[in-house]
Amino acid sequence: MNLLTEVMAKLDQAEPDIIRIRRELHQHPEVSFHEQWTSQYIRDFYADLDCTVADFGYGYGFVVDIKGGQPGPALALRADFDALAVQEDNDLPFKSQQAGVMHACGHDGHTAYMMVLARTLIGVRDQLPGSVRIIHQPAEEVSPGGAKGMLAAGVLEGIDNVIGAHVMTSMPTGTVGYHVGATQTGRANFTITFTGKGGHASMPQLSNDAIVAGSYFVTALQTVVSRRIDPFDTASVTIGSFDGVGSFNAIKQAVTLKGDVRVMKESTRTTIRRQIEQIAHGVEAMFGVVAKIDYDDNYPVLMNDAKVTMQAVHNIQAAAIPQIQAVTDVGTQDPSEDFAYFAQSKPSTFLYVGCDPDDGQSHPHHSPNFLMNEDCLLIAAKAVGAAAIGYLRGRE
Repeated sequence: MNLLTEVMAKLDQAEPDIIRIRRELHQHPEVSFHEQWTSQYIRDFYADLDCTVADFGYGYGFVVDIKGGQPGPALALRADFDALAVQEDNDLPFKSQQAGVMHACGHDGHTAYMMVLARTLIGVRDQLPGSVRIIHQPAEEVSPGGAKGMLAAGVLEGIDNVIGAHVMTSMPTGTVGYHVGATQTGRANFTITFTGKGGHASMPQLSNDAIVAGSYFVTALQTVVSRRIDPFDTASVTIGSFDGVGSFNAIKQAVTLKGDVRVMKESTRTTIRRQIEQIAHGVEAMFGVVAKIDYDDNYPVLMNDAKVTMQAVHNIQAAAIPQIQAVTDVGTQDPSEDFAYFAQSKPSTFLYVGCDPDDGQSHPHHSPNFLMNEDCLLIAAKAVGAAAIGYLRGRE
């Protein structure tokens, strides 16, 4: 039995463990930068295994180092483990036990498959050329993101390449997706407060209405993408919150708006920020209000390296994994992902694993009804495992 066959067989046998771990994590979700129980749960899993565990960065992130029995390259595999501030609406026997918190993006599944894959690789470590670093990363969902802190602490020092994966309800279970080049959007968030002069609704001439100023800002913002961005570029600007609650007969003194920006080019990011600030200052002059802007340029565009990506695709296809019906280019993806920071530092690839439920009840990520087909967990473990082994063996 060769190494790949042995690893695939061990993963088949361990599928119940992957599902059990995923369900335990699902019951105990923790939001970004507060994943104390989750981190300890994962650490305990490795306590009796032949590996080295080390902390990296702020928060609860750590790595597991698996040193192979032969010289070779150094590969990192990354999985995130934070949850979201979402109240779960699913009726599951392993439903979230934490009010207002839910694994609504699949990070419980990422962690579960990676833990068992890591255990499997530890079991065959003497046959591995090179080394594998398992990155268990917190706080993917919230800026500045857990990846950035781990990188600052040197998590990729000595690492040649990085592979990550994300389950996707937008893809059928049994499919693995990839894309080369710009693959996921870069992101920025902003908060802007317009402060005017409050007053009585019967005497508007004595006030500077912050609601009117904020409303003009929202309307003018619609011209940023439609009139300042090349039609062949990709960008979106969204106002997700307009805090204008007040009384029916009072003119609002201040309103706070929160917005989201997505881009596929870093140059577009610069253009949008400049336009948002320019419009805000124009509203100041027009309505006699003061604009306070807190602008957070955070996750970069995720760039998948062509060589690393196509090598992973080849290795997954060559493994002839029976649970995988197709490995296909899925094109660009709308959400942002702090794996992009790893990809900025080292040539990397981020893969996608279909997890669409087979009951036709698909719900998008971050939904209170988010569900995954748990068959995707074994597929993810096998796909990333095949990519990793092929990468290490191909560089002998």
